[in-house]
Amino acid sequence: MGNCPIERCCREDFPDSGDMIKRILVALDVDTDTPAAIQYAENIAKRYDAEVVGLAVVDTGNIDSGARGGGIGSMYYAEKLRENLTEETREKARALIQKFEAAFDQRGLDHSETVKEGVPFRRIVEDMKYHDLLVVGREPHFFYGHPEQKTKTLGRVVKETTAPTVVVGNQFTSVRRVLIAFDGSSASARTAQYYLHLLPFGKEVGVEAIHVHQGNDRESELLLAMFEKYCSRHAIELRTTSMRGEDPGAAISNHAQETDADIVVAGAHSVSKIKEWAIGSTTSKLLETCPTPMFLYH
Repeated sequence: MGNCPIERCCREDFPDSGDMIKRILVALDVDTDTPAAIQYAENIAKRYDAEVVGLAVVDTGNIDSGARGGGIGSMYYAEKLRENLTEETREKARALIQKFEAAFDQRGLDHSETVKEGVPFRRIVEDMKYHDLLVVGREPHFFYGHPEQKTKTLGRVVKETTAPTVVVGNQFTSVRRVLIAFDGSSASARTAQYYLHLLPFGKEVGVEAIHVHQGNDRESELLLAMFEKYCSRHAIELRTTSMRGEDPGAAISNHAQETDADIVVAGAHSVSKIKEWAIGSTTSKLLETCPTPMFLYH
């Protein structure tokens, strides 16, 4: 057991499993996945009597770059454009907040709202110092004035935030089956630990761990057996699957679909520059191909 990454990895930093989710941050944008993000946050908040905080960010960095002009005499027009873009974006942010507030008032749940200005990933990372969980859409577009303009916010948030992130698509589904991608790395161990300690979807769900390897069946089975023993101490009955595969991301995504998993738990390895995201190749592939929501930590 001395070589088990779960045993090695910061175990003393986590309290016992229990009622640990008290503040949930939802990053609001104009994309179609924000309503689903709100539903997932609501579902978790009901279970733990948690406060849900809606955050809208006015992306001043993109506004400044979009308003820059070139040539003599363009500074005045660039400033006017910047002012117009800023006000337009503030209006969209306020509209998002009002919609969020109305939804939670109707549900009678504890909530609060905030609009902040700056670079979105920095504002989210800063706010996450005071929250237990982040819920965000898979394709965040925080430049509200031009929502078709994509940002790299998600990867940077996952890498730098102090708590886990739940990434969702544009549909809400009650979580009944959880698939944990466990490869024995520190990132996967930390993420699995966080999931087991937070239990955002309760203990009633079915949990399966999958390890995709490239040759050593015995080592893979031993790794999963150690993880299964760890889960048992948290009163989690774990099913395990060991499979060979050259592309872990594709294998996990396919298995999630075949088994009707409702969420995939995966560690974000900060070693890859795929799509200039600060997360690893397997997680990046999962975000691209896996239709289910994901629970991520670095």
